[in-house]
Amino acid sequence: MTEATAVVEMRSIRKNFAAVQALRGVDLVLHHGEVLGLVGDNAAGKSTLMKVLSGAYVPDEGEILIEGKNAHMTDPLDARRLGIEMVYQDLALANNLDVTANVFLGREAVSTQLGPLGVMDGRYMEKEAQRLLDRLRIDIPSVRLMVERLSGGQRQAVAIARAMAFNSKVIIMDEPTAALSVAAISKVLDLVRELKAQGASIIIISHRLEDIYSVSDRLMVMRQGRKVRDTPVAGSIDEFREGVVAYMIGARDDFADAVVN
Repeated sequence: MTEATAVVEMRSIRKNFAAVQALRGVDLVLHHGEVLGLVGDNAAGKSTLMKVLSGAYVPDEGEILIEGKNAHMTDPLDARRLGIEMVYQDLALANNLDVTANVFLGREAVSTQLGPLGVMDGRYMEKEAQRLLDRLRIDIPSVRLMVERLSGGQRQAVAIARAMAFNSKVIIMDEPTAALSVAAISKVLDLVRELKAQGASIIIISHRLEDIYSVSDRLMVMRQGRKVRDTPVAGSIDEFREGVVAYMIGARDDFADAVVN
């Protein structure tokens, strides 16, 4: 593998649900240390594409390469083993557990194994959870705080920290700033920048174009199950927004000649 090898390459991905063509031969490339903004109107196919990458859906056609090697994923555990984590919009946090328990949920550290049973190493997990929050510069008073007592921005940060806890190569974020206050949005975007600075490769799905513009290196626009735009983020925010909308509504299409049903 060389530095030029993409961390993710999806080729000609197709996915149908009965008569509905959700994905019609979509290509996607994500480079090391890159933030890719993925946008499109409702039913454009962006969430379906990310569920394919995260192992939740198996594509009908196409191939996925992780660091240049063919990847065969049949469920999210396969994707996780390959270093791909997805932070869903609903976060999937356990409100009745503390920060530490949520970070290690489903991957608890065991200090002693007693036959089929294990004794969890609470001290180790607390130490590691705090170290992770410090590394990502996440401001939460204590890893022993119950998640239900956290603000929306803090909850999003915990979900992202959980995705980063096991040396993930790729983090997919589904609407990470939805329903957050302006201050919380700013902190989440700062966290995205920190993740990138530490070498993470990130894909962000968002309807908030200003957020995509703020943190993304590259933009990919989808419409009706196809990629219609793939370009570096450049220009002013107004130029950026105007261009994205044109592709979303079908006024422009960079890949129109490649349309194959």
